[in-house]
Order: sequence, then C-alpha cells, then structure tokens
Amino acid sequence: MAVPERVVPNSYFNEILGEDVDTWLRENVEIYERRWLDADQGVASLCLAAAQQAMDRAGLSNTEVQLLIIATDTPEFISPSTASVIQHRLGLENCATFDVNTACAGFVSALDTASKYLKSDEQYRNAMVIGCYGMSKYLNLQDKKTVTLFADGAGAVILSAKEPGNSDMLAALQTTQGQYYDWMGIYSGATKEPVSAEIVANNDQYLKFVKRFPSELNPQMWSSIAQELCKRAGISVSEVRMFFMTQININSIRGMLDILELPHDRAITIMHKFGYTGSAAIPMALNMAVEQNLIKRGDPILLIGSGGGLAFAGALMRY
Repeated sequence: MAVPERVVPNSYFNEILGEDVDTWLRENVEIYERRWLDADQGVASLCLAAAQQAMDRAGLSNTEVQLLIIATDTPEFISPSTASVIQHRLGLENCATFDVNTACAGFVSALDTASKYLKSDEQYRNAMVIGCYGMSKYLNLQDKKTVTLFADGAGAVILSAKEPGNSDMLAALQTTQGQYYDWMGIYSGATKEPVSAEIVANNDQYLKFVKRFPSELNPQMWSSIAQELCKRAGISVSEVRMFFMTQININSIRGMLDILELPHDRAITIMHKFGYTGSAAIPMALNMAVEQNLIKRGDPILLIGSGGGLAFAGALMRY
C-alpha cells in the first residue's frame, strides 16, 4: 500500500468550517485523520509505490507481469488510462493494461476480472490489480458532507495462475443497482458537462452527495453477498477468517457482521487513520492484515466493495 505524506487531522476542518466536526467524526464514524495528496501529485505516484512494493514482495521482475488492471474513479487523466502510465513507469514489458471504474467497488471488480483472465487464458500467468483513490482533488472545502470523509491512497496485489481446477478464488459476483446513479458522484468535467468557467464558479466540478442513501442498504447487501458467496463455495460464513469491506462507514461494517452473527473484530478497519480511501480501502486493509499477521496462507477471506452507481462486488478466496 501507499499513502501520501500529508496528514490531515480532524482539527483542520474545525478551522476551515468554523465549527466542531472533530467530535462528530470521532464518535460517529471513528475517523481521526486522513492522508491527502499534495497539489502537484496525482494517483500515479501512489500506484507506482504500491505496485513496486507488491512486485518486490512477490519476487517478480518487470517481464513477469502479463496483466495490469487499475481500479479507480479518480484517474491520473481522463484519458489515457492510468494503467498505461504505470505500465510505462514500471517498465512492464508485454503487459496488457486497462482501467476499471465501478467507483469504490472497483478493486473487487478488477480482482474478479483478473482472476477470470488467469483461469481462461494461459498467456496470463501473473496479474497485478491496483486500487487507487485521489478524491481529495474533487472535494469542495466548504462542503462538510464530503470534505471530512474522503482521502487518498493505493493498494496493490498480485494474482498468479494455478493449475486448472485448483483455484483459490472460491466464488465471486458483481451486481449493480443503477437507480442510484444520480445520488452521489462527480457529475461535471466529462462529456455531459465539460469543464467551463460557469461550472468552476458554481463548484460543480466537485464530488456531491445529492441524496442520502438508506442506512440499511450496505449492511443488507453486504450480508446477502457474503451468504451467497459462501453458499456457492460450500462453506459457512463463520469459517471466513476475515472480512475486507468498503470503509466509508464503520457502522455499516458492524451492522453487516451483526446480521451474520459474527464478532466485530472479524473485519479489519482502517478509516481511523486513513479516512475513506474508496477503491484503495480494501487492498489497504488487506495489506494491514498481512503485515499484522491477522491472516495466514490458506485462510478464507471475503472482500466486498460497494460504490457509486451503485455497484457491488464480492470475492471469496483463500489467501
């Protein structure tokens, strides 16, 4: 994983918003600080650092990665893909690349996609998947509904092909509830509303919460996905060693675990020091679990992401 050097504590927002938001953040979402990119940084710098760390840990050279997928809705550029930038900077020879945008569900969507490449086509032996997020660049500093929650980071994993019929990807699914597409997003700066002086004057180029999502939506969807994937794999949800979830609301994670009748420590949470890092949150949490020896090889783990759209993705696998 990689995060920017700049630490932004809750007290920063007390100052710019002129009110105490620190208390609410600590008591309701348990965010204490987060990391933001500097003005001259983009997400590619974070992707590069996380990718290099993953390759070093895997003992892979730049000729041994055949596929690179980057999951993000805050790319380095609108075009070309961020994956092409990282392919060049890492010197990944003979490597196919593309970006995936299912917002904050993107990392799990990309993980599922990469696993299917490895299963179906023998020319792909090693695939790198990176989730990255630079949402600080799209925040209106005066909008307290968004500015205090979102942060920046990147997380990378490498998947390697195994013999046919011997996959550690036990089950995966992706689904979308598109009726929520206009509830939260960045709605200007693309083809519908290109950037203009009027757009900038109205701060319409920034992330907006348009409507409030039902609080029960994520816990219900996540628990349903967990039960479905475990059913497909023929295991009980109680056998899952650890859950890695979208980290925007700690109460949603606890609500899902309550539905599944599992203890809250079955899911690692990282928002406390890193805020909400979108498509990077799940691989960042996975990295922390590995570094803290909370999971070991062979453990069943479950990754579930949800993001604007609304897109949902789940992957049950053995680490």
